[in-house]
Amino acid sequence: MSGAGGKAIKSVALLGHANCGKTMLAEALLFKAGVTKRMGTIQDGNTVSDTEPEEKERQASIDSAILHFDWNGTDINLVDTPGYPDFIGQVIPTLRAVDAAIICVSAASGVEVNTRRVWELAEKEGLPRAVVISKMDGENADFDKCVADVQEAFGAQCKPFLVPRGAGAGFEGVDSVLKGEAGDKDSLMESIVETDEALLERYLEGGEVSDAELESAVSAALTQGTLSPIFCLAAEKDIGVTELADFIVKYVPGPVDRKVPVAEGGDVPGAGMFAAQVFKSVTDPFVGKVSFFRVFSGGVGSGETVVNLRTKEKSKLAQLFRVQGKEQEAVDKAAAGDIVCVAKIEDLQLADTIGSGEGNLALAAFTCPEPMVSLAVEPKKRGDEGKIGGSLDKLAQEDPTFKVTRDSRTHEMVVAGMSNLHLDIMLERLKRRFDVEVNTKEPKIPYKETVTKGAQGHYKHKKQTGGRGQYAEVYLRVVPLERGEGFKFGSEVVGGSIPTQYIPAVEKGIRETLVKGIMAGYPIEDVEAIVTDGSYHDVDSSEAAFKIAASRAFREAFMAARPCLLEPVVEMHVSAPLSHMGDITGDLNSRRGRILGIDSHGSGQTINAHVPLGEIMRYSTELRSTTGGEGSYTIEFARYDIVPAQIAEGLVKNKAQQEEEE
Repeated sequence: MSGAGGKAIKSVALLGHANCGKTMLAEALLFKAGVTKRMGTIQDGNTVSDTEPEEKERQASIDSAILHFDWNGTDINLVDTPGYPDFIGQVIPTLRAVDAAIICVSAASGVEVNTRRVWELAEKEGLPRAVVISKMDGENADFDKCVADVQEAFGAQCKPFLVPRGAGAGFEGVDSVLKGEAGDKDSLMESIVETDEALLERYLEGGEVSDAELESAVSAALTQGTLSPIFCLAAEKDIGVTELADFIVKYVPGPVDRKVPVAEGGDVPGAGMFAAQVFKSVTDPFVGKVSFFRVFSGGVGSGETVVNLRTKEKSKLAQLFRVQGKEQEAVDKAAAGDIVCVAKIEDLQLADTIGSGEGNLALAAFTCPEPMVSLAVEPKKRGDEGKIGGSLDKLAQEDPTFKVTRDSRTHEMVVAGMSNLHLDIMLERLKRRFDVEVNTKEPKIPYKETVTKGAQGHYKHKKQTGGRGQYAEVYLRVVPLERGEGFKFGSEVVGGSIPTQYIPAVEKGIRETLVKGIMAGYPIEDVEAIVTDGSYHDVDSSEAAFKIAASRAFREAFMAARPCLLEPVVEMHVSAPLSHMGDITGDLNSRRGRILGIDSHGSGQTINAHVPLGEIMRYSTELRSTTGGEGSYTIEFARYDIVPAQIAEGLVKNKAQQEEEE
């Protein structure tokens, strides 16, 4: 498939756990292709991939980095992705933009937590996968152990394509299994020809397989998943790098082989019809929003007008750019397989489809996990109240796993991310890019107050101050309602004991009390208040007086109606390998959780449970510690439940203490 420059295009992503050698492999490929004059290093902070200050400081990739190089006349798009699971929001959209995945595994560490995760994500996206065993020149490098580890984790279709000569300090080269230089060629060949029955039969009978047939069969085996070849290399010593680049050019499927990920109910773009999808977004304080998109079909040129299929709005693509890390190069056009960016189209969002406007075209959205760690934030400087919300929203547009909400129940601005590290990075960027610093604290739990039985209340407000006095008397009763019914108000006043014009004031006095709370200052819900009787004075009664009387009468009835606190309960789905299930179940029980069931999947299980929200505010960190980073979870609101008396007593005392300190 030819791109904008008329050359064949191949697009691959480098995936894997942190410190598995992805960024240095990217450096080696760029250097070997003549893009750079010398290889950068992680320690020196001068790699083409890691350009953000946060990446240089932590010596780790945080954002996906888009690179490209020419190899023997083929244009290769290479995307280097973060290895920490905290930044999975950069990885998932990237998989939509490429045609194959290269999973990096450290020769010393083997398959790690995030290795499994990115493999599953690439498989879900339907991408061909190859494995690179990197750092073969390092201490404790063990190729055979890594191969066994990979095959156990991902299947027997993972077959060595290259094998090492030596290891550690003695690693001096690689041999091709396909050429019969070393290794088990028969096993590899069977996986290759398995996709073609005639070819398989001929091979098993000892017949010849031509080079052209073999090349086609390798590509088919990759695409169909019957082969995931294993490579070995040492990027910094330039051993095995050439062979990997040759493989990408020769065997990795191109854009024409990429199944267009059409949304349910959408049409596959017709021949030559332009269709592209936004997979990355960056907000620059000086340039504005920069949107990166992958072209799936047809082509587009700088200055052309396209349609955002989500908004149906038309936008002009001013100037298209290709990127090399943080460097940009203007291009006139982009064709299927190309990855380009455009600036200053503010309504473009992640996963948006852009096209010519023809047909019922929409590409499938990519799904990212919901963020689980939250912080309440407020600006340090008084003048920043006006810009904190907009600045956080811009950061949220870059990362689908970073959310910003205004909690209507607690009136706090809350940011949520995948981990404390993730939130630290985003708040550092808030300061660096937008000059907004924040104070953070644990978000408030939105407790509520309610009653559990009916009760009566009465208050007479009478005050004489020399001039016009204040007078109002209210009798009322409260009744508990079902969960979620909120508040109801009624009047049974007869005979004019409270004039009609004062009834709204009675309701208003009660509603103002609902907001402030009575037991511990939390909002009151699921209560009905019915005013039954009262008295008034022709001169001294007023709306203000009836508001006060109603509020005091409601307080009396509320405290007599066996009040209690309500807490939010969430439904949790906790996934981890089977070996951790006992620890997780016991931990959830200790948090007052109720196990609903356990589902099995592959080598792991998922526990479904209802747990009070207040018991899991730090659960992300604790689950990571319990499972060695192999656990994950999701939550969603389920209902409100009564807080046990001993816990409620502590909450009431804490609230009283806070009010004293204030």
